[in-house]
Amino acid sequence: MLPNTGKLAGCTVFITGASRGIGKAIALKAAKDGANVVIAAKTTQTHPKLQGTIYTAAEEIQAAGGKALPCVVDVRDEQQISNAVEKAVEKFGAYTIAKYGMSMCVLGMAEEFKGEIAVNALWPKTAIHTAAMDMLGGSGIESQCRKVDIIADAAYCIFKRPKSFTGNFIIDENILKEEGITNFDVYAVTPGHPLLPDFFLDEQPDTVIEKMESHDAVPELKKEKSQPPPKPRSRAVEETFRIVKESLSEEIVKATQAVYQFELSGEDGGTWFLDLKSKGGNVGYGEPSDRADVMMSMSTDDFVKMFSGKLKPTVAFMSGKLKIKGNMALAIKLEKLMNQMNARL
Repeated sequence: MLPNTGKLAGCTVFITGASRGIGKAIALKAAKDGANVVIAAKTTQTHPKLQGTIYTAAEEIQAAGGKALPCVVDVRDEQQISNAVEKAVEKFGAYTIAKYGMSMCVLGMAEEFKGEIAVNALWPKTAIHTAAMDMLGGSGIESQCRKVDIIADAAYCIFKRPKSFTGNFIIDENILKEEGITNFDVYAVTPGHPLLPDFFLDEQPDTVIEKMESHDAVPELKKEKSQPPPKPRSRAVEETFRIVKESLSEEIVKATQAVYQFELSGEDGGTWFLDLKSKGGNVGYGEPSDRADVMMSMSTDDFVKMFSGKLKPTVAFMSGKLKIKGNMALAIKLEKLMNQMNARL
């Protein structure tokens, strides 16, 4: 792990979402240096499934050696943000903003505030284990993730840089390597277990996927009785599967080796499957003959958009439009297959 240097002593860090997860990990890392931390988050009362509030986070930050200012902030409310900034300036003086999920703003803000405030984007190379990941990925997902500590250390690396270090899009592992970190097993929830690539990064190495699919960390999916074929109306889903079937080959089946089940809602909905284990592959309405490795639930409209390239599966998943149960590595393989079919759909 990256050691603290004390360089952030007296500095003020404004962190959204600091009541738990990655935000709190960054806050605690800065607090160990004696930093002032503005906790800008919504949670003021304990949640039955998500631990932590802005007040409990403040207590941990102070115990770690920092100073804390808990502020109720919904980032969708501009007035709440302004109020929190005013409180931060009043209590601590100047501040540094650490806000993730706004990568599209980085270049513009870096230019606008050049010489005053450094603006950089930080993203993880792998999935990070948080309460949100547990809710999205389900049981067993944590073994494929790294701890929030890697993001905290990477953010700390950025905070140590001068204000001239601005306008950068940074991957956590890369900046830590620049700091001399070579042992990344210390950040893994389960050291030695293959890691799930982050959903928003284009890089998804085949070697990682091949290793992951050998670890069956997900429960078997229950089979249900087959349904009779629906009476097609818009026929969009049926047409999509027709084109998918025409695109199948032994090479694709051999490279994928997975069975996908789709639970679609809306017009042309119902249960559909894509079998990429059987010789030549197969698609159809109803449940597959073999147990599905991956089950995907979404609307028919989003399904057609996803297979035609108008909606990225990772974006659909993280936005809640797509729900996945089963082997996440095999789900990623399907995305690669969809990219090959986009031109025909």
